Amino acid sequence: MASAGVGVDGLVAEREVTPGMEVVDHTLTRRFLLDFPRHAARIIEATDPQVVASILDEQDVHVQLPVWLSLLPNVSAALLPAISPELSRQLLTELPPHYAVKLLGQLEETEKQAYLALLDEGVRHELTTLMSYPLNSAGQLMDTRITHFRQDMTAGQALDFLRNTRLKTARALFLVDGNGRLAGKAHIQDIAVADPDTALGELSQPVTAAVSNTSTKEEVSELFERRNLLDLPVVDLDNHLLGIIYHASLLEAAQQERTSDVLAMVGASREERALSSPLFAVKKRMPWLQINLLTAFMAASVVGLFESTIAQFTALAVLLPVVAGQSGNAGAQALAVTMRGLALREITIRQWSRVMFKEVGAGLMNGLCIAFTCGIGVYLWSGSVGLVMVICTSMILAMVAAGFAGALVPIILVRLGQDPAQASSIILTTITDIAGFFAFLGIASLLASML
Repeated sequence: MASAGVGVDGLVAEREVTPGMEVVDHTLTRRFLLDFPRHAARIIEATDPQVVASILDEQDVHVQLPVWLSLLPNVSAALLPAISPELSRQLLTELPPHYAVKLLGQLEETEKQAYLALLDEGVRHELTTLMSYPLNSAGQLMDTRITHFRQDMTAGQALDFLRNTRLKTARALFLVDGNGRLAGKAHIQDIAVADPDTALGELSQPVTAAVSNTSTKEEVSELFERRNLLDLPVVDLDNHLLGIIYHASLLEAAQQERTSDVLAMVGASREERALSSPLFAVKKRMPWLQINLLTAFMAASVVGLFESTIAQFTALAVLLPVVAGQSGNAGAQALAVTMRGLALREITIRQWSRVMFKEVGAGLMNGLCIAFTCGIGVYLWSGSVGLVMVICTSMILAMVAAGFAGALVPIILVRLGQDPAQASSIILTTITDIAGFFAFLGIASLLASML
């Protein structure tokens, strides 16, 4: 003997059948799914997916669509592998694109690609486009494999689910209405102390912060910092809950970006790893090495302008790297502080003047201190007052120029829509070298009579 069937009080009603009898009353099931889709969805959510799949596989896809639209996305994702591949293909084709995207977002990447491969090219392209988000957008940062909690779920049901799935979540559960739209949030502490039969909607509090899937990472970071959040819901234009950005994930993304910025600043590829092949490393590094070589020749041409002066006073050749090295280090410090300020949104490009004057002032004061120390050393070494005046004056000018360039180069690149990490270092090195060489050798030419 076996038992199966469908009744108005549930998707599956028990009744005795003998071998050879029709196991499922298709007409009754069809009527129930069409007339009570939300009731059917609640029953499916509480039933073993394998039991439900055997019934749904016998029904037309258009009969099931209202039910699937009423299911929570995480339940749909658990049910999808249990139904037949053909029904999966039809469902993903007929479901509204935004719901199909939410459903696929619950799956692992390999599973997602397998289901996309079942679809016609046009549908696959549409869904793939909807799942593709701009670089550094909220859509890229969010976790789509989240559990949706409905307002009519009870505290007991929510706690049982959390306990059974061992779901690691933040201090609150985000709630959706019957259409999957973000409706509020309920704190775990309130749920834990509430009566088990209390609806989550009664414990709901307003969501004070949410972002669209196209919001930039800067906007997300600003919200986390300003509101002191642990997690942030991501919604579409119709306020459907798409995913959640966790603070830990944002920090991890920021750390990876800082690491890639360090690589980019020295002309290495963001994609290169310690164990990448030599050919890959050469392919990524060579263009920037060639550009750096060109800028080195530009700096060398400045030295060539004062070839006769260097030939006449050989001590200049000894001291030339000192000026260039100090200005390069000073510029790198200003560059690092400015780029950090831009990355953390401590400053914006509209504050360029304040940043510039700050770094120029720091360069002037550092230049005076370094010039004093350097002047003493040069005098003890050469005994030439003229050479001391040359090194001190040029050191101050070079340090000021380094602070100026270190502050403005990344800001200008951001204003032009370029990545400051990619080119700032090479541009800065060129400026500091040229400024240092020109200041040192130019002043030496003017004070040649004192050397």
